[in-house]
Amino acid sequence: MAVYTEVSDAALTDFLADYEIGGLLSYKGIAEGVENTNFFLHTTGGAYILTLYEKRVRAGDLPFFIGLMEHLASRGLACPQPIRNRDGTALGTLCDRPAAIVSFLDGVSVKAPTAHHCAELGRALARLHAAGADFGMRRDNSLSVGAWRGLFDQAERQADGVAPGLAARTRDDLALLEARWPANLPGGVIHADLFTDNVFFIGDGLSGLIDFYFACTDAFAYDLAICLNAWCFSPEGTYHRDMGAALIAGYEAVRPLEAAEIEALPILCRGAALRFMLTRLVDWLNVPPGALVQPKDPREYDRRLSFHRQAADASAYGWSR
Repeated sequence: MAVYTEVSDAALTDFLADYEIGGLLSYKGIAEGVENTNFFLHTTGGAYILTLYEKRVRAGDLPFFIGLMEHLASRGLACPQPIRNRDGTALGTLCDRPAAIVSFLDGVSVKAPTAHHCAELGRALARLHAAGADFGMRRDNSLSVGAWRGLFDQAERQADGVAPGLAARTRDDLALLEARWPANLPGGVIHADLFTDNVFFIGDGLSGLIDFYFACTDAFAYDLAICLNAWCFSPEGTYHRDMGAALIAGYEAVRPLEAAEIEALPILCRGAALRFMLTRLVDWLNVPPGALVQPKDPREYDRRLSFHRQAADASAYGWSR
């Protein structure tokens, strides 16, 4: 989440006139994240999140995201609900951007997750995969292995200015991952972006998942690999095996991994780390002037890649049978 597009009171008031959620009381930009423009929105009808879609989100993908959130909620998963306007449409236009309003979820994200939080996440991730099994739409992962070289091309010349030797390390990782990326793993709908700020807790219990705008159709174990990267490392690059073990065990308590997924886990984790290092690197080098946004540091994922290069098998991540 971030703010790239400023929205005036008058423009927002006109936009809300098409909805039955009450009159505008206040709104405030959300600086976290890097992809879309987001606001906390308070009306006489309640609290909501307003999103203006920017950057990597394609307008043609929005019906998938909207439909998926509605589908998952109908299957009992706690996630935001799109608010439809008086015409029954969940998508509109605000400040020349596609825009949507979704319900506000109670809870807070954890800044320093524990093994307990990781276990809760693992169970929720497996439930998400199960809930999406009968979703009727498909969206290919536009940021999978086939897109990584194009991202690197945008940043290669400046990469060593961000971290010494980063360009060479990335070239080697790309070559290996392109040659060894697994195919035909069990898959379906995945979230693809379950960082700590996209998972809410109330007390010790997980209360909801948000920000489905990278959701796509891909391997379930790749979604797990993204979570292991996002939740189980320190910023300095130390992997907490106990947290990884809890996350994997939580997932397997709902959906046991198949042998091929377990074998592929190290390469999937390495690929997930490279994907986020590359998108962060591109964003780090291309922050729009005046944008209310805090770009994520790509060097965190460069450090995580050092661990993944040494991981011989899934036991390095805490998996055990």
